[in-house]
Amino acid sequence: MSRLAKRVFFLSKSSSSSAAAAAAAASRPSSWGWPARHHHVRDTEIGLRCFSSSSPSSSSAGYHVSPSSSMKGAVFRDPTRPLSLELLQIPRPQPGELLIRTKACGVCHSDLHVLKGEIPFASPCVVGHEITGEVVDHHPLTDPKIVHRFPVGSLVVGAFIMPCGSCFHCSKGHDDLCEDFFAYNRAQGTLYDGKTRLFLHGTGEPVYMYSMGGMAEYCIVPANALAVLPGSLPYSESAILGCAVFTAYGAMTHAAEVRPGDSIAVIGVGGVGSSCLQIAKAFGASDIIAVDISDEKLQKAKIFGATHTVNAIKEDAIEKIKAITGGMGVDIAVEALGKPQTFMQCVQSVRDGGKAVMIGLAKSGAMGEVDINRLVRRKIKVIGSYGARARQDLPKLVKLAESGVFNLASAVSRKYTFEEAGKAFQDLDQGKIVSRALVEIV
Repeated sequence: MSRLAKRVFFLSKSSSSSAAAAAAAASRPSSWGWPARHHHVRDTEIGLRCFSSSSPSSSSAGYHVSPSSSMKGAVFRDPTRPLSLELLQIPRPQPGELLIRTKACGVCHSDLHVLKGEIPFASPCVVGHEITGEVVDHHPLTDPKIVHRFPVGSLVVGAFIMPCGSCFHCSKGHDDLCEDFFAYNRAQGTLYDGKTRLFLHGTGEPVYMYSMGGMAEYCIVPANALAVLPGSLPYSESAILGCAVFTAYGAMTHAAEVRPGDSIAVIGVGGVGSSCLQIAKAFGASDIIAVDISDEKLQKAKIFGATHTVNAIKEDAIEKIKAITGGMGVDIAVEALGKPQTFMQCVQSVRDGGKAVMIGLAKSGAMGEVDINRLVRRKIKVIGSYGARARQDLPKLVKLAESGVFNLASAVSRKYTFEEAGKAFQDLDQGKIVSRALVEIV
């Protein structure tokens, strides 16, 4: 095992027992353009918070945001209308939550599924679910330990799975299965009291949140979904740690359980797939096969650790994978596109006893086919994986990024201004983004 692989294995596995103990305790529009509407939130609208000592909301730290303050947010209403840049009230955190001034937000296919109406979600809403930003405010009743860990002014990265920390699955350390996250945020567009934190400025109309609703100048994030971002890491590019890398790490560590020497195929090498390649390399995988239909993406996949590339339009991906692996197939195949065809390719690419790990979201109702007899006779494992475990894994990802495991600068292929967010999703839909794109909010 290489020195780097040993270091990664140690970082990935160290403190897992303490983390578990802590957990136990605790039709598409033709354009995504923007209307010509601009508003700038002034820093002078944020002043020191002062509370009477007799008030139940007593606190001597943090800031208070005036109820009249507003911010810009990218609001989605329905697939026939483009995203609109609208004025929202600056949200107020509840206990255990933080108000974040958003620096950057990733552009992900999961958001695009919502924008195209392929995955049902409450509307109007603000999408965006992998962010970096600066802590601006705490609720006065927030646990002092959280305030100490995330003081006002600290820089943070936010994960898209925001665990409640107390449900059945969270109590076992399985943050990726958090009951409240799926029952409230993904099903209703709210946080875990059943309420959104976003409202239109002026009318007070509720606006729902896809995760934290990161495509806005400010967002609310539960402390359980945050990690401190050190100054050694790039401020904007580190946003991809919250989904592209976070999703890949969950798949490779908890679902695939990659070990040194494993052979791996990654089908679809966009933002998440390219992160899978980097993790496979860091974990000491042997053959690392990148499969895509874009030669540009496949060329870049070599930077991220691919030892072989396969263009699935020009050659039979399954046959090529088997040829590379001496006719056996790979130990682990990862599907990062969410398409029935690639689902089938993934299952057929693994060796007897191998693992097919599915991480790509599909259009609602999409079905994948499996050869049942082969699945049974040859002990094929088909495993779904949505993401990593925020409380345990996000701090590890930050440490791994600091150690140089992730090439964050190369993984971000394009940056857009906030006013260009609609164009960013249009480019993603048209396949113009090679790996991951970012919208820089400030």
